[in-house]
Amino acid sequence: MIRPDHKLAFDVYGTLVDPHGLVGHLGSLGSTDGAGVSALWRQLQLDFSFRRALMRDWVPFAEITRQALRTAWAYTEPAPLPRGAEDAILTAYLSLPAFDDAVDALRALRSAGLSCHAFSNGDPDDLDVLLRASGLGNLLNTVVSAAPVRSFKPDPQVYAHCLARIGSPPDRTWLVSGNPFDILGAARAGWNTLWVQRDPARPFDAWGISPTLTVASLADIRQHVGQPDRIRPDVGDPT
Repeated sequence: MIRPDHKLAFDVYGTLVDPHGLVGHLGSLGSTDGAGVSALWRQLQLDFSFRRALMRDWVPFAEITRQALRTAWAYTEPAPLPRGAEDAILTAYLSLPAFDDAVDALRALRSAGLSCHAFSNGDPDDLDVLLRASGLGNLLNTVVSAAPVRSFKPDPQVYAHCLARIGSPPDRTWLVSGNPFDILGAARAGWNTLWVQRDPARPFDAWGISPTLTVASLADIRQHVGQPDRIRPDVGDPT
């Protein structure tokens, strides 16, 4: 059970905003397989961030996103990606759409007295632009980027940085994410975890770790928030 004195840290890409929201835009800029480019682009974006974290070879997340786009396009498309189209796609990436459930879910949780924060690998300036464009910026208490750590999730230092920024101990903090790798990283760091399983056919990664809670939609989180008069002090969550 999520207690009212707990803090929620929401992953951004894949949880609050849809990283595949540019499929149509990719087609208008010359892609013959917008869905294929988008899927591989996202896969490589994560893969490149994992590699750089392991190698301690940090670059801004925007550069990772650019490199992943170029690689995905080269794998998928018969013609090279024109530089003008590349810049246009990356500019549009700063206005990815929020998932349909995101705004109402954050409003409901804020109304219940919960502290809600964004927590992302994204660069600080890009996150500010993205969250404002998606209508989420004024619904979040804090925006926490991994950039000051010069690493990426699921590096434990990134989760420690988030706790320091929002002023919360791990046992009173929830990661809300649609990305299993992120859930695993937070669980290893001692957080409570809430997996948003948007695709019911997708199993959780078989690592011997399960999310604290699983929901099908951000809208379902509110039902897991306990009322103050029903919570006994100094007793762990029943879940």
